[in-house]
Amino acid sequence: QVQLVESGGGLVQAGGSLRLSCAASGRTFSNYDMSWFRQAPGKEREFVARIRWSAGSTYYADSVKGRFTISGDNAKNTVYLQMNSLKPEDTAVYYCAAKPEIAYNRYDYWGQGTQVTVSS
Repeated sequence: QVQLVESGGGLVQAGGSLRLSCAASGRTFSNYDMSWFRQAPGKEREFVARIRWSAGSTYYADSVKGRFTISGDNAKNTVYLQMNSLKPEDTAVYYCAAKPEIAYNRYDYWGQGTQVTVSS
C-alpha cells in the first residue's frame, strides 16, 4: 500500500522558517516526480514545487521561488520542503503528491496534508 505522510507543519511568525517532510512508502519512486501543493481556505489547490527523483531537477511556482527549496533523500524515500521568509499568504494546508515522470499532470498518490499557519 502506497503512503505519503507529511509532517513538519505548524504556526510560525512572518519571516520565519519551517521544514516540511514527506515520507513515501509502498513502492519504488525512482521514476516519479514528487511535488508539494497547498490549499488555503476558500481557494483552489495550487502547485508549489516539484522534484524529479531520477535527475534531481526542481521546479517552483513563482510565488515561492527564492524562498522555498525542495529536496529529496533517496535513501530515506523522503522529500523535504524548506520554507524561509514565510509570509501570511503562505498559510495553507500543504500536500505531498507523486506522479510518474511521463504523466503530464496526473498525480497518483497524495498525502493527508499538514497545516502551515503564518502569523503577521
